[in-house]
Amino acid sequence: MGAQGIVVQPGEGLRSSNTPGREFALKLQCADTADSMMVFEETVPPGTKSTLHLHHDSDELAYVLEGEITFLIGDQVTVGGPGTCAFMPRNVRHAWKSTGAKTGRALFLYTPAKAGGLIEEQHQIRRKFAEMSERELSDMLQRHGWELLGESPL
Repeated sequence: MGAQGIVVQPGEGLRSSNTPGREFALKLQCADTADSMMVFEETVPPGTKSTLHLHHDSDELAYVLEGEITFLIGDQVTVGGPGTCAFMPRNVRHAWKSTGAKTGRALFLYTPAKAGGLIEEQHQIRRKFAEMSERELSDMLQRHGWELLGESPL
C-alpha cells in the first residue's frame, strides 16, 4: 500500500488509549509506508510526560497542534505552543511533557518507522508498560530500537 500512497482523513486512523485521557490516533502505520515513516497524533492531559529515552534507529519529529508541550532534547529545554516543531535525532536523549493548563495535542513522526513500531505493538496488545514484566518490556523496546534512560527530569 505504501508505494501507491494513502490519505487519512480527520477522525480516521486506529485509536487507542492505555492511560485515562491519553489517546493515540495512528495515522500512518509502518506497513502503510513500507517502513519509511510512522505518524500518530497524541492527546495528552496537563502533566502527562514521556520517559527520558532515545531511539537508536529512528529520528523523531513532534509538531504541537494544541496546548503547550515542553521538550528536552539533549540538554536543551524548550517550551512550545501550537505550531512548534521539535526534531529529536536518533541517539540523542529526549523527553516531553504537557505543561499547559489545557490538554495538549501533537503529531509525532518517526523516520524510518522502526521506533513507531513500539506504538503500534502497544496498540495491538493493549497493555500498559507498567503491566509488563521487566523482561517483556526490555524485549519489546529492543525490537523497536528504544532505550529508556529513566524518569524524565521535566
